[in-house]
Amino acid sequence: MAVRRPVAACAALVAAVAVAACVRVTEGVPVAGAPLNGSAAPSTIPGPPRFDPGPPGVVPTSRVALPAGGVTCAPAPGPGTTVSAEVADPKAPKLVVPVPADWTSATGSGDVAVTMDGPDGRTASVTIAKTRLDAEEAFRAHTDRLVDKGAVSTVSIMPAELCDYSGQKLVGAWSDTAANSVEFTDRIVHVWTAAENYLVAIHVEAPTGARPDDAATAMLTDDVELHVP
Repeated sequence: MAVRRPVAACAALVAAVAVAACVRVTEGVPVAGAPLNGSAAPSTIPGPPRFDPGPPGVVPTSRVALPAGGVTCAPAPGPGTTVSAEVADPKAPKLVVPVPADWTSATGSGDVAVTMDGPDGRTASVTIAKTRLDAEEAFRAHTDRLVDKGAVSTVSIMPAELCDYSGQKLVGAWSDTAANSVEFTDRIVHVWTAAENYLVAIHVEAPTGARPDDAATAMLTDDVELHVP
């Protein structure tokens, strides 16, 4: 049986990680032992410099002046309907997300801007929450909350920047029992504005065994338009 472990230690090492089999891999430098005859140890030749790619999807932030009400990320127009996802905080960014066919949407409350219901028990939500954390810390905290939902959890973490904002896509599952298990896909983005930082999360989930709906999931998590106040 897989054992759930925190994902934070692995996210910076690999772009895709199974929490249930999280293994930390480090590189070492061989060290010569003392010569038996007491002579000086042989000199070593340094290897090539190591490249640390950093956490997946975390990019340098270059803050620039943004026009009020500007659209900082706009995908190509697609078919179907869209819904505006916004919260009461006037400083928060606003998203425009597509609504897949056969799905319905409703206004949320608090940090939850929009909720959606789809076929076969599928659901989705858009959350816009103020954060004092930087992108790496905010992504780690969000991922930890996801995997803590079940006794056994797995998650794959992939870079998914949104325009010039740091972003990740999380694909995984959690379960308490065979009868209570969920598969999920999250698109998380660290959005900075002139006033505050926000963590935007689009969460899509379905009971394990529900019919595949990859097109709807891709539409919800990929075709996102972002407005700043």
